[in-house]
Amino acid sequence: MPITPEQQADIDDQRAQSASTRRVVAPGMEQHLYTAHQVLDHGFVRVIDYMGDDAAITQAARVSYGKGTKAVQNDEGLIRYLMRHWHSTPFEMCEIKLHVKLPVFVARQWIRHRTANVNEYSARYSILDREFYIPATEHLNKQSVINNQGRGDALSEADSHRVLEILKADSARAYDNYETMIEDDANGGIALARELARMNLPANIYTQWYWKVDLHNLFHFLRLRADAHAQYEIRVYADEICKLVADWVPYAYKAFEDYRLGGAQLSQPAVDALRKMLKGEEVTAEDVGMSAREWREFMEVIG
Repeated sequence: MPITPEQQADIDDQRAQSASTRRVVAPGMEQHLYTAHQVLDHGFVRVIDYMGDDAAITQAARVSYGKGTKAVQNDEGLIRYLMRHWHSTPFEMCEIKLHVKLPVFVARQWIRHRTANVNEYSARYSILDREFYIPATEHLNKQSVINNQGRGDALSEADSHRVLEILKADSARAYDNYETMIEDDANGGIALARELARMNLPANIYTQWYWKVDLHNLFHFLRLRADAHAQYEIRVYADEICKLVADWVPYAYKAFEDYRLGGAQLSQPAVDALRKMLKGEEVTAEDVGMSAREWREFMEVIG
């Protein structure tokens, strides 16, 4: 289960508290504070704290001493202009701190986004829980034959069953040995240091961290990880975070959705090809100096 009854009681207690403040609050985000949104089989994402809202972005862009303009369309238009023209610093005025529970192999992919502050659960100090990510059969695929870091066709039912049995057995055996190694020698264990015993655990065991990031760098993370080509196990976390951000800064998120998630960046050869096509000319990859892969990606963009 993602959270224990004790943890849920603590969350309920946190959500029951309130305090008056002069700082800006975003009503949409207030509804999400502390709530654990389940991801995968044992994971979750929850908002611990945040700073700023849509008005903080426009305030920073104008370097004003008050809130954004009272005309909503002006603030929304400015945010869209900033997003459209890649003006990033106003978005850095908003920050969010998340508590994330995720498999170790997802965390190692996530941590490549270095423009954030991270504090992870310490397996040198504490004992990891017996919780492992076991994928659903519909997410078990063969290796892609055209993408070395992607998935191909679905496994057969027999092979899926075989994979799941291997994952479950290996995870259980590894954790049993982990417990034996850290157990006190008086109780039949070895009393091995926790920092050493953890190296025997597989990459599908769950870890947790606090992850604090500004909105500009969060959008960069989401642009890559909420993309359809991202690995499923990290994409579902990004999708859940997208929902939170949409409620937190709705104008900024809509601009991000339009210009980043739903938009496309074209190279100069791609623009040349598109212009020729609009004129009714026949165009090939060789005509504009594009590789086969570039051409295939370009054709995917224009449908």
